[in-house]
Amino acid sequence: MNQNKMHLVNKIFNNETIRTVWDKEEEKYFISIVDLVGVLSESDRPRKYWSDLKSKLKQEGNEVSEKIGQLKLKSQDGKYRLTDVCDIEEMFRIIESIPSKNAEPIKQWLAKLGRERIDETFDPSLAAQRAIDLYRTKGYDEKWILKRIKSIQNRKQLTDIWKAGGITESKEYAILTNEIYKEWSGMTAGEYKSFKGLRKESLRDNMTDVEVALADLGEIATREIAKRKNPKGLDENIEVARRGGKIAGNTRKDLENELGNSVVTSNNALTYEYEKEIEGEINE
Repeated sequence: MNQNKMHLVNKIFNNETIRTVWDKEEEKYFISIVDLVGVLSESDRPRKYWSDLKSKLKQEGNEVSEKIGQLKLKSQDGKYRLTDVCDIEEMFRIIESIPSKNAEPIKQWLAKLGRERIDETFDPSLAAQRAIDLYRTKGYDEKWILKRIKSIQNRKQLTDIWKAGGITESKEYAILTNEIYKEWSGMTAGEYKSFKGLRKESLRDNMTDVEVALADLGEIATREIAKRKNPKGLDENIEVARRGGKIAGNTRKDLENELGNSVVTSNNALTYEYEKEIEGEINE
């Protein structure tokens, strides 16, 4: 499991936080075992309970023990520690090993968790609504959410144009995106994330409404120019991306001249801080 390809999600079950991670590559959830074991066992020492159960499963030759992975998940103290995780299928097997009155509602919760993505395949509007609901729970206002959802649609239209122009590899999409960003913000997307103190988080989810508008303008301008010029291959698309990004850059300069300050800010929407990593990992 590659943590860089994960998106952290917290799910609440009966007021208990169960840390879950969605793997976009494998299209499945991975769940913190110790969190779920704590809910099932109602033990005051869920880590000890899980440690003993894991040893028992290994001794019995249970194949579940071979499919347990580890990811860095955020703990209650705000620090990220390596934590045992497994997918929904393996979690069902672990549940069978723990006698608990909570087993049935937990099974229903897990089944719903897995079904969410299947349902979204047949009805994409569910995914859009889920995104809106998630932004609301994070405290974004309705105007920002509408702009963000619209920017997602604009981005898809741009990538469709790029694809028609022979852009097929993810690294090429990244190169073109960086060209747009450099023209209007002076930074690549990666440099912009570092400027805002981000790691895996979405850059646009941590932009102000002005920053989102400039990012959108750069991509919309690139899209419209590409429609007219019909560029083919990476080199021609890079030139168009620069021209689109420059339009947003000029708009930024005009606005900053009026305001007297930069509209590109290091502010972010994070509700936590990253701790400096030290040698050796702390396991949960």
